[in-house]
Amino acid sequence: MKAVIFDLDGVLVSTDELHYQAWLQIARSEGISFDRTLNDRLRGVSRMQSLEIILERAGHGYAQKEKEALARQKNGIYRTLLGMLTPDALLPGAREILCTLRKRGIKTAIGSSSKNAPLILQQLQIETLFDAVSDGNGLQHSKPHPEVFLRAAEYLREQPQDCLVVEDAEAGIQAAKAAGMQAAALGSARTCPKADYRLDRLMDLLTFFPMCNNKETSATDWLG
Repeated sequence: MKAVIFDLDGVLVSTDELHYQAWLQIARSEGISFDRTLNDRLRGVSRMQSLEIILERAGHGYAQKEKEALARQKNGIYRTLLGMLTPDALLPGAREILCTLRKRGIKTAIGSSSKNAPLILQQLQIETLFDAVSDGNGLQHSKPHPEVFLRAAEYLREQPQDCLVVEDAEAGIQAAKAAGMQAAALGSARTCPKADYRLDRLMDLLTFFPMCNNKETSATDWLG
């Protein structure tokens, strides 16, 4: 494998609570019941698809313009919450794994359906640790469609079969396999039967990439 494509939320950082709080405000404003169980159905899908799922509980239909306005409102709330995100929000081992993979000559990319991925990377101060970012901007299809991962491979100039995807959602695992890539599952995605590998923690990923002969630098060295 020549490249690793990371999903962002739930793999490198957890913004689940921020999404939940933003959708909760939208649901309450519309008088719709919203809970953690329903929120779990939104994992790995686009903003508009998430809204459609929430509106299933509404007692009436919505015009397309109304849906678009609600989606924009949710994104505004979410981006405000993202403004408070700091590098401390990175999940354990995230910075170390990115730095080590680059030292070992492995390309890295983001494969996320989120249109806010660039903002999140900037807030976390890890944007320089990726060779490419494939996100929801310009994306025609959400996971489990393979588009986001195929686009990442194209940006990296690598063949899909030479890429490994790291995902925490079943839809992401399905997308990776549809793209012809190998898939490593974290968290709830570990129960997905299509996953090639199941990781207890992110740092377990290093077992797939042998150490170089040269002495490796530390994450601190890479970050200056």
